[in-house]
Amino acid sequence: MDNMYDLAIIGGGSAAFAAAIRTSELGGRAAIINDGLPIGGTCVNVGCVPSKAFIRAAEAHHRAGHVPHVGIDATSRIADYSAVSGGVEELVSGLRQSKYVDVVRGDANVEIIPGRGRFVDAGTVAVEGRTEPVRARRVLIATGARTWYPDVPGLRTVAGAAANDARANGQGAERILTNESLYQLRELPEHVIVLGGRYVALENAQWLARMGAKVTVLQRSDRILPSEAIDVTAELTTHLSADGVRLETGIELSEVQVDGRGVRIHTNQGVFEGTHILVAFGRQGNTDKLGLDVELHGRGFVRVDNTLRTGVPGVFAAGDVLGGKMFVYTAAYEGRLVAENAMQDMHKQVDYAALPWVVFTDPQVAGVGLDERQAEEAGIRADAAVVPLKHVPRAQAARDTRGFIKLIRNTDTDELLGARIVAPEGGELLMEVALAIQMGVTVDRLASMFHPYLTLSEGIKLAAITFGKDVEKLSCCAV
Repeated sequence: MDNMYDLAIIGGGSAAFAAAIRTSELGGRAAIINDGLPIGGTCVNVGCVPSKAFIRAAEAHHRAGHVPHVGIDATSRIADYSAVSGGVEELVSGLRQSKYVDVVRGDANVEIIPGRGRFVDAGTVAVEGRTEPVRARRVLIATGARTWYPDVPGLRTVAGAAANDARANGQGAERILTNESLYQLRELPEHVIVLGGRYVALENAQWLARMGAKVTVLQRSDRILPSEAIDVTAELTTHLSADGVRLETGIELSEVQVDGRGVRIHTNQGVFEGTHILVAFGRQGNTDKLGLDVELHGRGFVRVDNTLRTGVPGVFAAGDVLGGKMFVYTAAYEGRLVAENAMQDMHKQVDYAALPWVVFTDPQVAGVGLDERQAEEAGIRADAAVVPLKHVPRAQAARDTRGFIKLIRNTDTDELLGARIVAPEGGELLMEVALAIQMGVTVDRLASMFHPYLTLSEGIKLAAITFGKDVEKLSCCAV
């Protein structure tokens, strides 16, 4: 059957491409049905790539004006914000072409079909604007997620589904920003009120502040990054505040007022005024127009088993639409796994035991494995060792001792369970720990390994040694 695909994929992001490429490698035919965001999905278009590009630009500007070394004076100015924004857009466009479109361009087994896909049945997908539906032996839902709007009077009215109409009517919808619109601005907002206190909220809050915007973060819980331990969030709070980010916690929203002049947010702690709102409360699954009765959970996310199968035979799901690990690398991992399970009728299970993650603030917050609370909840006897960066020679030489390195171990087996790191470029330290967790390496073994002197990774060795020794009593070579 020439019109039958082995795997039809609704969505065009990382999960979709990983699944399509792996399907082709296994000798099958895949169709990528994409609408909404351009090819590449959230990460390359409105997520990872543009956000990190702006973060690095703001970091360069900030550091040039804050040289920590004695005897050096330097200044920096933003000569043309529009040029900065344009450079980010050029980067996005280039990566979208080279890492997505060009990758499958010559692959006869992968076809990209533009248009919104909607299930007719479990093996048939109708595509808007296309006469013939797409038929496949297996189908993957990889439709991703979008910004979630809480049910606050005034917010959804302006920024919800009718945002374009509201903008046309002059009701100020252009002042409600999301990760899809923030990076397209050609002028730096004057005062951004960020709604939320996790990854997206904090990363964007800091770079906006460093670029010169006034930034206020309104967080519902009693601290930012509430899922993390208090020592992590307290450390990050100190550094964000030092950069001029105003952090307000315990906030309950009651009403949002938006017009052509600015925004007013009414809360249990008073009224906050600014020029723009960045909505970063969380995400919701893009499942409202699928046309298939799959089981959902939370904010419209697809429920799957540990082989990424839905409750509908022959239908899988992967990526942000699951509402779990919303990272581009987990989406790619899941897409590949789906292709293997679908093509070979296998039941490979997902494994996130050593999943590293990074919040790209400065200093970065990075983690892998379990922290103390998670170990306790899992019934594991654990303890932790913490090394402040002031004891890491590399940080001392760089005159930047912000943060700490914390390792968590199983006290019965001495095996490494996890790490939490707050440090400049802290994310670069994670893979050593992740590999140690994956391979069951003990803390004692980790402490005995060679780590080059005056590298930040030496901090991992120091933390491992600290389980049994006082870091202040170690020589310069960590003995």
